[in-house]
Amino acid sequence: MKTAVISSTGLWTPPNSISNEELVASYNAWAENWNLEREADIAAGLIEPKPMSSVEFIEKASGIKARYVMNKTGVLDPDIMAPRIPERPNDQISVMAEMAVKAAREALERAGRRPEDVDAVICAASNMQRAYPAMAIEVQKELGCSGFAFDMNVACSSATFGIQAAADFVRSGSARSVLMVNPEICSGHLNFTDRDSHFIFGDVATAVLVEEESLAPAGHWKILGTKLKTEFSNNIRNNFGFLNRTAPEGIDAPDKLFVQEGRKVFKEVVPMVATMITEHLGELGLQGTDLRRMWLHQANANMNRLISSKVLGREANEDESPTVLDTYANTSSAGSIIAFHKHSEDIRPGERGLICSFGAGYSAGTVFVEKAA
Repeated sequence: MKTAVISSTGLWTPPNSISNEELVASYNAWAENWNLEREADIAAGLIEPKPMSSVEFIEKASGIKARYVMNKTGVLDPDIMAPRIPERPNDQISVMAEMAVKAAREALERAGRRPEDVDAVICAASNMQRAYPAMAIEVQKELGCSGFAFDMNVACSSATFGIQAAADFVRSGSARSVLMVNPEICSGHLNFTDRDSHFIFGDVATAVLVEEESLAPAGHWKILGTKLKTEFSNNIRNNFGFLNRTAPEGIDAPDKLFVQEGRKVFKEVVPMVATMITEHLGELGLQGTDLRRMWLHQANANMNRLISSKVLGREANEDESPTVLDTYANTSSAGSIIAFHKHSEDIRPGERGLICSFGAGYSAGTVFVEKAA
């Protein structure tokens, strides 16, 4: 069996960022207008007023301070409260494919690889902008890659599931070089009029090049083991899809957008993921103290703090479990890859780390890696 490694990663960040202060001002203006328009019904006790948000509430609940988005003006307009991304004609590259291509080009350049060297492309993300043709095939065409391509969606765990799929292709000999991309326009499925979740998501694109070890450049990452887990839950859900042809837009149909039972998610996902990591460590003959760094899913700072403490037996410091959540917010599948991309250059040969994701499904994935010389 061939040995699969991570040769390189790539990252593309949108130019527009929204601070908590800007987001709160927009939401509170919308909520005040909503309450004013329904003042009589609220006074009569027929409906509840919309609560106000605050920077303090957001940072305490999540650790998020800002987020990058594809469209800022629509999100911050109290009369719109949603991103406005123009639709492109079919003869132009789609928005998500363009994002993925930008991240992919960086990954290829860092590995010294040409697009035609790639045998397969996997586009793994929470929300695809269309059902078909596959985003991955469009990325394949735009880059000029050979072989085959397909899309996959396992919500926030899409990247780790994608890494295992890519590694399995390499291990089996089906491909020698696999490009896995994660374009995430998470702002598109977020209800910006929901005070409990209007701050959660951001947009970004990442890429991971998984290859046979004999091809890999110096300083690659040997994949020691991958493991996936799913367990059905309605506590994180998005019902919007191609069957909702006549569904009204976001503020009129919040049930069709992202919803979650945050406390239930926290209570159920933390122990599930911590146990999964610990068990996978044992299967590899390792323990928490053998890990130099953990690149955890960037969804909630409190969840990461608790998961890392269960794995290490103590609270991890910023060096052991770095965060990008404060500036990127939750970017779904891309979060752990951003953390890995930005916080892995200082790892020495022989040191080990963990890329871990978890989210809707529930789904979770662990990818243990070791830095090569």
